[in-house]
Amino acid sequence: MNEPVKTLPAILYVDDEPTALKYFQRALGAQANVLIAESVEEGKRMLDQHADTIAVLVSDQRMPGAYGNELLFYAWDRYPHIVRILTTAYSEIQHTVDAVNQGQIHRYIQKPWDLAALRMEMKQAVDLSRLRREHAQLLREKLLIRQKQAVANRIGTLFALCASLAGDGGAVPIDAYLSGALCAGMTPPEPDWLLMDHSDLISSEAFRSAAFGVAVQGQLAALAARGGAPEAVFTALQAVFADGFTVTDDGGTFSHTSRLTEFLETPTGSAVSDEHAFWLAALLWLGRHGRTLQVTGGPDGVHVRLAQADAAPTPMQLAGWIEQF
Repeated sequence: MNEPVKTLPAILYVDDEPTALKYFQRALGAQANVLIAESVEEGKRMLDQHADTIAVLVSDQRMPGAYGNELLFYAWDRYPHIVRILTTAYSEIQHTVDAVNQGQIHRYIQKPWDLAALRMEMKQAVDLSRLRREHAQLLREKLLIRQKQAVANRIGTLFALCASLAGDGGAVPIDAYLSGALCAGMTPPEPDWLLMDHSDLISSEAFRSAAFGVAVQGQLAALAARGGAPEAVFTALQAVFADGFTVTDDGGTFSHTSRLTEFLETPTGSAVSDEHAFWLAALLWLGRHGRTLQVTGGPDGVHVRLAQADAAPTPMQLAGWIEQF
């Protein structure tokens, strides 16, 4: 049975001396795919073209036109997974120390090279690059999980808030609210990296949700006191959203759609606007009249029109909504 062929890691070596380039390729060719460049500018182009496959960048320090640490800083700024190594003669040690202190390089290797030591250094650098990629992947996966959890918790909070404020016989307008968020192109909230501790995050979310609930309750009380027929909801939305909402013959259109996603989308530390609180309050007010808004997306925004209110979603239906986000 044939063993799978292992892909060699890529190492980019930048030096203006053709002899050094050939020597490096010959020394490392058996353990890596060695890419070469003869200047800082060419090295930048190679990085931009092959950054996804390059594990290690090795650069000479003194080259015509620019120092190697400029290239290493370029890589540090754009491609942090690449391990950066400076190779230099002892007479250039001050530039090397500056590069190390600025965090631009992992380490430096003094010329002339010891062949065995050079190969060992490159092996360790490749291993470090692999670990960095794995760490970045795990972090991305953790981020996705945290985002999904945040959305699920917020939808659950919304359902509980709507159920408590709907009143006797009032419809729970969670379907219309979530349809609006989907049509508005909601994206999962970015986690607050200062609140990565789970207990701190839950506490912050609880205070944010409570403040939102109070705001919605106040807006709903004002709508109830004002009275009027369900059709009046469109002029009320226009008054609150100003140029972000336009009344049409059959309903209205939101052009500033970000106002429909705030509670689900914005970070934990961001307060929810009065306009967004009014949006949910308007849906709750309609629910007390047995009506809701049918929501559809379009190229010019999110369209809404009056419709008969549906029954509150079952736990299975609510789970289906969560999956859509």
